[in-house]
Amino acid sequence: MTAPVEVSRPGLGTRLVTFYHDVLAEMKKVTWPDRGQLQSATIQIIIFVLLLGALIGLVDVALQFALVRLPSMLFGR
Repeated sequence: MTAPVEVSRPGLGTRLVTFYHDVLAEMKKVTWPDRGQLQSATIQIIIFVLLLGALIGLVDVALQFALVRLPSMLFGR
């Protein structure tokens, strides 16, 4: 039978420095949006959130009517 082979791992400090260098290398590859693209995307997101909020509000009002007011109107409570 052979004895298990122990693989030495680098220390915590070495791994942190390597991770930091890898992060810097990846961040250099990132293409950042220019100001116009950023403004356009922000406006689109704000409009989408407002429309989604309005839709949720309409569904809330409709469900409130259907589940709370309509039964009381029909059954007189």
